[in-house]
Amino acid sequence: MKNFIGLAFLFLGIPFAQAQEAIRTICNPLNLSYMYSSDKPSYREAADPSVVLFKDEYYMFLSKSGGYFHSTDLIDWDLITTADLPLNDYAPTAVVIGDEIYFMTSGHNKIYKTADPKSGKWEVAKNGFAYTHIDPMLFLDDDGRLYYYGGCSNTDPIRGVEIDPKTFNSKGSLKALIKSNKTQNGWEVPGNYNSNDGADPWIEGAWMNKHDGKYFLQYACPGTEFKSYNDGVYVSDNPLGPFVLAKHNPFAYKPEGFVCGAGHGSTFQDKYGNYWHVGSATISLRHSFERRISLFPVFFDEDNVMYAYTGFGDYPLIIPGKKISGPEELFPKWLVLSYKKEATASSELKTTTKAVNAVDEDIRTEWSAQTADAGEFFMINLGQECTVQALQINFADVETDLAGRNPSIYYQYLVEYSTDGEQWQTVINKSENTIDAPHDYIQLEQGVQAQYVRLTNVKTPSKTFALSDFRIFGKSAGEKPDPLSSFRVRTYSLLDNRKVYINWTANPNTVGYNIRFGTEENKLYENYLLYDKKALILNSLSAVENYYFSVDVFNEAGITRGTDVFFFSHTGIETIGNATSVAIYPNPVEDILKIRLTASISEKIKLEVYDLQGVLQKQEFRELTAGDNEIQTDLSHLSAGFYLLKIQTQGENITQKIVVK
Repeated sequence: MKNFIGLAFLFLGIPFAQAQEAIRTICNPLNLSYMYSSDKPSYREAADPSVVLFKDEYYMFLSKSGGYFHSTDLIDWDLITTADLPLNDYAPTAVVIGDEIYFMTSGHNKIYKTADPKSGKWEVAKNGFAYTHIDPMLFLDDDGRLYYYGGCSNTDPIRGVEIDPKTFNSKGSLKALIKSNKTQNGWEVPGNYNSNDGADPWIEGAWMNKHDGKYFLQYACPGTEFKSYNDGVYVSDNPLGPFVLAKHNPFAYKPEGFVCGAGHGSTFQDKYGNYWHVGSATISLRHSFERRISLFPVFFDEDNVMYAYTGFGDYPLIIPGKKISGPEELFPKWLVLSYKKEATASSELKTTTKAVNAVDEDIRTEWSAQTADAGEFFMINLGQECTVQALQINFADVETDLAGRNPSIYYQYLVEYSTDGEQWQTVINKSENTIDAPHDYIQLEQGVQAQYVRLTNVKTPSKTFALSDFRIFGKSAGEKPDPLSSFRVRTYSLLDNRKVYINWTANPNTVGYNIRFGTEENKLYENYLLYDKKALILNSLSAVENYYFSVDVFNEAGITRGTDVFFFSHTGIETIGNATSVAIYPNPVEDILKIRLTASISEKIKLEVYDLQGVLQKQEFRELTAGDNEIQTDLSHLSAGFYLLKIQTQGENITQKIVVK
C-alpha cells in the first residue's frame, strides 16, 4: 500500500522535509541545446536518449545531436562535440564495460570506445560488427555477460543475442523476443489517442534492465510522432527470454499535458541508486521528428513491479542528492499559475500565433511577435498575487531559418514582475546570455510575490520573438478544490475491451484533473492529466486486464487526491460510487445469467436486454432490498452473440456487455 499512498506526493500537503534553498529542480522538457535539422522548415530535433553513469557522471547520447551531453547532477548539461562518432545518425546506444564507454548507433557495423569521454576522443573497438539493426542496444549483465538487442519495425519483432564482451562476436543466433499485439494492447495502437486501428504500430527502441533477479525488456510504441508514444515492458528470468508481458503497462506513458510522450528511452541508475527513465517527447508540428527529451523517476514496488512515475510530469521535479523511496520525495508543491491567464503582447504575427497560445499548456501551439526586435514583450496577469517559485520559457521556431549548430544561436531577455502592473522589478536578467537554452527553466533562489510577469526580448536567433508557452510555477492563495463528487467508468465499445469512457461532474474552483489507473487497487501507476475536461475516451488499456481508477483534482492552491477507487472489469463487474455495485456472471452465459447487486436503499429496478441493433429482447422489473441481492434471468431464448444488459435504478443507469454462447 505504501507505493499507492506515495503517488499522492507532496502537492497534497504532506510536510516538506527539505528547506527550499536546499533543493534543485528541473522541468520537462529538458533544457538542452537541441540541434536544428538541415530540413526546411527549420525545427530542432533530438530523441532516443541513451544515458549511462560513468565514474559518477552522466553521459547522454541522442539521435541527430551533433554531439553528446555531459552532466554531474542531471540538472545542468554541457555539450561535447567530436568528429570520431556518427552522432547525426539515429538511436545511439552506450554501455559501460570496465573503465570504458562503448558506443554504437543504428545501421552501423562499428562499435566505438573511450576511457575519457570528456575529451571527445574515441577509437574503433570493433569493425565489422555482425548486427546493423535500427535501434541497437547493448546490455551488460551483472555476471559480465554482454547482450545485443535490436529492431525497429511495424512487422518484425525485437530480437536479441549474446555477444562476447571482448571480441563482440556472436555467441549464438539472433532470437525473436517480442512482437506487437495491438489487438490486446491498446497502448500499441497508433495515433495521438491510440485510435487508429487501421495502422500497424512501430515496435522499436529496446532497452534492458535487471532488478531483483528479473529482466525488464522495454520497447517503444506506437510511433514517435504521437502524443501516446510510450515504453511498454516485458519480464523474464533470462535475458533472452521467454518474456511475459508485465501486468502493469505501458511502463512509461505521458499522453497529455504541456509536452507529451515518454517512449524510446533508457532507464538508468543515478549515483545514489535511484532509477530514472529518459524518453522522447513530441512536438511534431513542423516535422514528425520535431522532438525533445523528458526525464521521469522510476520505481520498483514491493512486488518488483517497474513503473516510471509521470504524474504532473512536466511540472517542477526535485533532483535528489540521496537515495529516495518514492515519488512523494520529488515534488516541491509548485503548480502552474499561468494556465489560461490574461495574456498581452507587444504584437501578434498572425491569427494562428495569438498571445493566448502561450498560456494554454500545449507545446504544439505558439505565439509570435511580428518581429525579432528588442523590446517585443509578452505579459501575463495571474489574476491575483501569487508566490512565484520558478519559470519555464519555451521559445518557438516560428519563421525560423536555422540549420545545424552555430555559436550565434542563443536567446537574450529580461523577466520582470509586479504586484500592480505599474512598478516593476527585474527577477531574471539574461541580456548578456550566450548559451543556447530553448526551454529555459529558472528556479528562483527565493519566491517572489507577483500578479504580473513580463518577458521582454533582447535578442533571438529566429526571425521573430516567439513562444510555445511562458510557464509560471508556484502557489496562489485560496483553498484547493474539494474532492470529486462522482465519476464513472464504462465500456466504450462492446467489441473492444481496450477502450473505456470516463466522465465526471466538473468541480468548482478546479483547474484540472489527473486520472490515475492501474491493474491493482494499490498500484494506480498510470497518469492521464487533463485541463477543462469532463470526460475522456481512454483507448490504451489491455483487453485482458481489469482496472482500477481514481481522479485527483487540482488548482493553483493545491491538489486534492481522489479517495474513491472505481473498479472496472471487462467481464461485467462494476462499482459505482458508494451507491450500487453490480456483478454479472457467468459471462459468457448459456442460459441463466446471475446478477448480484448491493444497494444502499430498497428500490425497484428495471432489467432490459438489447441486441446490437438496439432491439429490445427482454424486459423485467425486480425489487431490491438494502444490502446484498442476487437475481437471475433466463436468456436461453437468445441466439449466440453480443448483447447489452441495461439496469435502471433510482440513481443510476448501468449498461454492461454480455455474451450469449
